[in-house]
Amino acid sequence: MIWRSLRTRLTLLVAVAVALAVAVSAGACFMIVRHQLYEQVDRQLGNPPGKSPRGQLEWLQRECGPVPNPQEHYGPPGTTQLIFADDRPPCYTSAALVVTEEDKGVAASPGAKHWHNGVADDGTEMRILTENVGPGMAVMDAVPLGQLRNTLKMVALLLGAVAALGVLAAATAGLLIARAALRPVGRLTRAVEHIAQTEDLDTRIPVTGDDEIARLSSSFNAMTTALAGSRERQKQLVADAGHELRTPLTTLRTNIDLLLRSEQTGRSLDPEAKKRLLTNVKAQFAELSTLVADLLQLARGDTEHEPHVELAFHEVVTAAVERARLRGAEVVSDLRPWYVVGSATSLERAVLNLIDNAAKFSPGGQVEVSLSDGRLSVRDHGPGLPEEELPHVFERFWRSPSARGLPGSGLGLAIVAQAVAEAGGEVRLANAPGGGAIATMDLPGTLMRNSESDKSR
Repeated sequence: MIWRSLRTRLTLLVAVAVALAVAVSAGACFMIVRHQLYEQVDRQLGNPPGKSPRGQLEWLQRECGPVPNPQEHYGPPGTTQLIFADDRPPCYTSAALVVTEEDKGVAASPGAKHWHNGVADDGTEMRILTENVGPGMAVMDAVPLGQLRNTLKMVALLLGAVAALGVLAAATAGLLIARAALRPVGRLTRAVEHIAQTEDLDTRIPVTGDDEIARLSSSFNAMTTALAGSRERQKQLVADAGHELRTPLTTLRTNIDLLLRSEQTGRSLDPEAKKRLLTNVKAQFAELSTLVADLLQLARGDTEHEPHVELAFHEVVTAAVERARLRGAEVVSDLRPWYVVGSATSLERAVLNLIDNAAKFSPGGQVEVSLSDGRLSVRDHGPGLPEEELPHVFERFWRSPSARGLPGSGLGLAIVAQAVAEAGGEVRLANAPGGGAIATMDLPGTLMRNSESDKSR
């Protein structure tokens, strides 16, 4: 489980990154020190403070054996040896050096010089300079590598200790940084867990700064606010729907009980009374069906969104006008082309609701429908509305006191407002000059399709 912690993963990531950087740096530093030490030894071998190679050569040729005075050796204190390109044995000062084929090659090559690591006969590691000093001969001068090796070991131990401390410090710093950086994420996690356990959508996260964490917190707060609003609307919809359904259901139950009682008691109702009763039942069923259909439309609008496509809004309005005429409304229309992006089904339902609402309040009168430059106007010639009622007309289940006796669910204009909002437009209802009411719907769009617009260019 500990490896699943984001804080632990960040700490390990920082520690590993620093460890790699420290290891590379320590390795590079060690190689540089090693190179410098070997270069120093090579300079000492190549630039001896004592005799010249030629004088040393003459001395070795005379003696060809151990030198009685070590301070006269060629180069720094160590071992000097004269070798030959042929099979003659070498002459040395204090200890014999192991001769390699490369050394013999230097003896056979005039002016050649070669530095390399080698060993003496007793196994001591040596740094050796082999330099040609004449035809078929070369001098091998060497110093022990023990001190250099010890120095490199000390440097390696020191760099290793520094690297270990660096990784430990990096891990500690990474833990502290991860803890500080992830503190807002921890608050967000606790808030999400609290909401998941309690369903308390009023929880808010304090927002400080304007970095990514702050934007995430702001987005989370906005999301919980939207969810709380959606849940509140759902509660209100259920409560309002229950209230509105109670009346038709009660009436239906009363009428059906009356019919059943007449059948059970054998007291038949008067044919006219029975006819009125059945007509009333039919009307209540129609009202109930309309209410349920409107509720389903609103519910779909809250949870489902049809894909929006470019469509000819004037054709949508024409279809709605034709449906309204089939229902008996007298509609006069004047429609100009207008193309919008939206759902044809939702917009047609919205336009039809506006026309039906206008026809309901102006029985026997004309409903005037016009569309020009993206503004749809639907006017009736009814009594109009009091000014104080106009702000409430698009609320769910709100009905004007003067319309209580008229058929309807109180959801028609709410469906209109929802459909228009989804299409990015605005809808208003006002009293028209000269009487009646006028509803206006403004939708963003163009006078021609985008494809036709491109062709015209």
